[in-house]
Amino acid sequence: MSSKKPFVLRIDPEKLRSLEKWAADEFRSTNGQIEYLLDQALKKAGRWKTKSQNHQKDKDEQAT
Repeated sequence: MSSKKPFVLRIDPEKLRSLEKWAADEFRSTNGQIEYLLDQALKKAGRWKTKSQNHQKDKDEQAT
């Protein structure tokens, strides 16, 4: 089980209502929706490495 670090998010009430509606439309919790959106943004920006990418990087580093 992965551990998650809680933190406080200050957000405009209108944005929160929009996120809550969007989450409900996609059958996610609000927290799950925020996490999903962050994952997508990180991947798109090339700042998120999947476990398989990390595993390959470790193998490559060990080979050198």
